[in-house]
Amino acid sequence: MASNSSTARNEFFKELKPRCVSINNLAVRAPDKRASAKDLLDVVKDLCDVLDRRISADASVLDEKIADYVFFPLSNILRNQQQYPIRLTELTIVCLRTLIQHGWKAKIPNDLFQQLLIFLTFIIGGVPGQERKDRIPEETELEALRTLTSLVKAIESSPAKAAALVETDAIPTLGHAITIVLDGITDGRTPDIQLEALATLNALLVAIRDHAALATFLPGIVSSLSRLLAPPAALKTQRKVLIGGINALKEALTKVLGDIKVMGIMKKQTTGDSEKTSEGKVLTAPWLKATTSKIKLALASVLKLRNIDSEDVRTALERLCITLLDECHQSLADCASVLVESAMILAKDEEDSVLETSLTDLARIYPELGDTIKTSVYNWVISLPRLVQSSDDTVKQQAIRNLIKGQYFITNLQIDSSILDDSLAASLRDSTTALVLASKPSGMSELPSGAIELNMNVIRQDEPNTFPPVIIAQETENSIRTALLDFLSKVGSISQQGKLADDLLDYARESTGLSQVSSYWLAFELVKSGLSQPSELDDFLDLSSAAGDSEKSESVLQELYSFSVTLLDSQAEIENADWQLQALALEVTTFAASRMKEGFRPELIDVLYPITTLLGSSVPKLRDHAIISLNSIAASCGYPSVTDLIIDNVDYMVNSVSLRLNTFDISPASTQVLRMMINLTGPRLIPYLDDVITSIFAALDNYHGYPLLVESLFSVLTEVVQQGSHSDHLLLDEVKSLAKDHKKGPQPVATTKEVCGILSSRIEQREKRRLEKFEEEEAEPHPKRPWKAAESFKLKDETNEETNEEEESDTEVEKPPPPKTPTFKILACITDLTQHFLTSPAPSLRKSLLDLLATVCPALSPDEEAFLPLVNSVWPVLVERLYDPEPFVVVSACNALAILCQSAGDFLNTRIKTEWWDSLGKWCKKAKADATQNSRKTTKLNTRSTHGGKQDSGGLLIPIRSRNTVEGAESGGAVEVVSNSGLGRFTQAAQVWEAAQQLLVAIVSFVQIDDDVFDQILLLLADSLAANAEARAALEAVDPDAVWLLMYEQGMIEPMEKPVLPGTAFVDLRVGS
Repeated sequence: MASNSSTARNEFFKELKPRCVSINNLAVRAPDKRASAKDLLDVVKDLCDVLDRRISADASVLDEKIADYVFFPLSNILRNQQQYPIRLTELTIVCLRTLIQHGWKAKIPNDLFQQLLIFLTFIIGGVPGQERKDRIPEETELEALRTLTSLVKAIESSPAKAAALVETDAIPTLGHAITIVLDGITDGRTPDIQLEALATLNALLVAIRDHAALATFLPGIVSSLSRLLAPPAALKTQRKVLIGGINALKEALTKVLGDIKVMGIMKKQTTGDSEKTSEGKVLTAPWLKATTSKIKLALASVLKLRNIDSEDVRTALERLCITLLDECHQSLADCASVLVESAMILAKDEEDSVLETSLTDLARIYPELGDTIKTSVYNWVISLPRLVQSSDDTVKQQAIRNLIKGQYFITNLQIDSSILDDSLAASLRDSTTALVLASKPSGMSELPSGAIELNMNVIRQDEPNTFPPVIIAQETENSIRTALLDFLSKVGSISQQGKLADDLLDYARESTGLSQVSSYWLAFELVKSGLSQPSELDDFLDLSSAAGDSEKSESVLQELYSFSVTLLDSQAEIENADWQLQALALEVTTFAASRMKEGFRPELIDVLYPITTLLGSSVPKLRDHAIISLNSIAASCGYPSVTDLIIDNVDYMVNSVSLRLNTFDISPASTQVLRMMINLTGPRLIPYLDDVITSIFAALDNYHGYPLLVESLFSVLTEVVQQGSHSDHLLLDEVKSLAKDHKKGPQPVATTKEVCGILSSRIEQREKRRLEKFEEEEAEPHPKRPWKAAESFKLKDETNEETNEEEESDTEVEKPPPPKTPTFKILACITDLTQHFLTSPAPSLRKSLLDLLATVCPALSPDEEAFLPLVNSVWPVLVERLYDPEPFVVVSACNALAILCQSAGDFLNTRIKTEWWDSLGKWCKKAKADATQNSRKTTKLNTRSTHGGKQDSGGLLIPIRSRNTVEGAESGGAVEVVSNSGLGRFTQAAQVWEAAQQLLVAIVSFVQIDDDVFDQILLLLADSLAANAEARAALEAVDPDAVWLLMYEQGMIEPMEKPVLPGTAFVDLRVGS
């Protein structure tokens, strides 16, 4: 091995020798330095490449002798470096670093070390005390710092050379070097320069073994590093630089102020023997006191960096705090508060390694740190209400996160303090109230109860529902709300959470306003957190205490639930109740149901009615809460849907409503609840509502003079009708089979074969009767009595037979009508009641009642025995609504009458005939005239004839039927036409006429009317026959010829071609008189 190493070293020397000789010749013997600079640059670069190549292959080939040989020619370059380009100096420094690292190492001579130290500091910082005019390139400065680092590291392992570093003659050089390095750290032009300067500083801290010398340089080092690490300038610095600076500060402080280092000073300080110190003039008790006070200020500025987002920097700061608390526990006792506070803030949720010392470990070793932790947490607690009022959300979140970390240490160290617990409850309450006050208004509109329209699709969803936030509910506040909930989930142990929730609940019972809302919400969240956390540690340590904690949380939940039920009961009927309290009460009730499951069913007696009452709230968010609560409670109690929930508990739900109605405690909430119940459950609930309907009828009798109340009660009846009309149990099957279709169809046209069949049957019947008569005459030989007597006897026999038949028919037992279902009876009673309120002064009520009739008539019509008497009752008041002053009521009346015609059919024949000649016909003509005038558009349609309007005495006159006479139509007559185009169709007159047309079509389609009435209806609808296919089909079903004739007269259809038949002449078809 020795021979191989010697051979390699000889080969290496042979490779280096020509290059070194060339460098020496060019550096020493060249007359013009600048002229030889290019050649010298090439040779030095080649030398660097050779060194790198051989060192990377085998570093042992370079020893101190070869290093001395290579350094000799390079020293000539360094001696005259100002005459050469800076690039040559840079390459020379690179070669020097290789020689130091792999050649001299720790064997470098002291004189050479001092020379190189002076040279490198001169290259980096220039002449001491003078401002440098021309700055060297960044690359050259970086290489000089790297070489300086290698130079300092070379003497670390040699105690003699380390001692020589701090000799009296070398101190100025060392001081200047440290100054240059610190300037590179704080003012380095690139992050690489700063990082290398930090590496150099770390090497110097290791190399300088003299405690007094390090203490001398400590103030400058700490000052420069604090400048680097103090915000806001530090926020613009790269993370690697910040981490390096933090580690350098930790290294400097522990080397100078470590408890082991200053133990002697502290002992003499405590004994009062500081004047007799043997540590020289530097390391004295006054020095230590002054230094620690300055260090405290520096740490206070550096530790402001603890709120930075970078996890690496936070980890480095945490290790700085932990190290100083551990190794400088006594010397930096004055800094303990800021170090503990920062270590708590920077602590991670889970410790990365059990091998690293944590703040929890130190607090167990040093009890005074536990007191410091408790004091810091207390300060954070009392400052929380002030910090959450800041306009900066980051400050709020940081304050809450700090408390989370503080509670983590309080819990782990099992620090118990009644003062801290009391202050925590008050601080949480005040902070939450401040957050609620600062929360921006949600822009949530409140609707009057009469304007609420239900969308029940939401309540029938099968998806799981979660409550939206009630307080601190803005999207911009989500992060703050999340942080606060996280803090509440980590506040101490389960027992501490239960005690805190109990205190807050007691305060909520006695307070009002936002403080009550905040305390109530906090208590609920604490209870939820306590019941959702597994108490594994408590179970392992003490089973009895764990059971006690669980029972404490359950008891607080029961108290919270009782308070919630009280809130729901007391505020359900209050108009200006705090919706946030009600929403929180819904959440508590739902949470209790989720824990009790089917055991919660008995509690529904108390809570179901108040919850359904809130479905009619004027606050949209509260309505959503009630919907979600019903869905969740139904699922928790084992019901498939909310409908099943209400049906199963319908008895006391209905009793609650009936009780309020019977005591005339009629409020919008009561009617809204009933409406919601009917809407939720559908037709299944209606059979149970007979008592409620009776109570509503009684209320209508007592309060019929209050239009708004009557309208509210009828809204419930309307909901009953809407749901009941879709019920499968409204009618019995035998009644459903009796349903009739009253629509008039076209009269069948008999074919020739059918006519022949009719004639043949009549002839057969006539011949049969003739034969029977002939046989009777032949069977009687001679009359036994006079002819008149015989005839009277025959009539008497016939009369007796008819009487017997009638008696037999009377003796037959009439079948009783089929029974009525409960739903049918309820709908029939509601229908009969409407006649008394159709004259109400409230137009909206009149319209809703008309819509109710339009809904209920088709449902009841199959049972004609019960339905037709109802029609007879409501007809007089119903037809009067056609002449209502409100157009929208008139439109609804037309619709209701049209549906009544469809349901009752020919039963309305005489009623419509009488009403037509009394008022209806005139009203229809007026409605058409108003619409025509409003459209401002009259079109004259001239009748068309095959001869261009010329009359011929040989033509065939087609008569037009009027009421009393038959008269010819004039070809030049004009017909007013209502325009259905443009914006005119949206006017009230146009809408009324459109509804009237639908009524006329329904009358013609379903009711048998006289010819005179038909003719007038035909003329009223004449202008719309071409466009209205439904009207034309209805009229043609009654009299297709009259419709064709009218349309032909108005020119709506093309005239028929004159037939051609040989030997026959057809007259011309014309219209006229």
